Amino acid sequence: MNFRIGFGYDVHELKEGHELIIGSIAIPHRKGAVGHSDADVLIHAICDALLGAAALGDIGLHFPDTAPEYKNIDSTILLKNTVDLIHGKGYRIGNIDTSICLQAPRIAPYIPDMISSLSKVMEINVNNLSIKATTTEKLGFIGQEEGVAAYAVALLKYAE
Repeated sequence: MNFRIGFGYDVHELKEGHELIIGSIAIPHRKGAVGHSDADVLIHAICDALLGAAALGDIGLHFPDTAPEYKNIDSTILLKNTVDLIHGKGYRIGNIDTSICLQAPRIAPYIPDMISSLSKVMEINVNNLSIKATTTEKLGFIGQEEGVAAYAVALLKYAE
């Protein structure tokens, strides 16, 4: 098969006293994401989309949250390792489309930096990475600022 599509989803609780890192960018806010790693919800969703497209399982299989070596790890390292895994299977990234669901803060001003940073880690052109943001209109755990979620879809091409 020359093309494969994968889907990723991640969610993290938001709490005061934690740093908010999304797409490898630290975003000033009174609450941050809680997790075993740096809790970068966007990178985790991208990793799952890439791994799923290559039929390599999920992020928890490769980087379990029970492993001490991943405690507080920079998620860009997980993303780079994920890209290495898919390259090892003969795939290259075609494009990635993502959505971040967060009530506050507004992250649109940070998206260009996210795209620049993540495209370098994945060794893809910035035009092959789309990052969008939305709220949930104050509905649910995201709307009540209790959590953040991200969705990602990845297209892989088999490099012949």
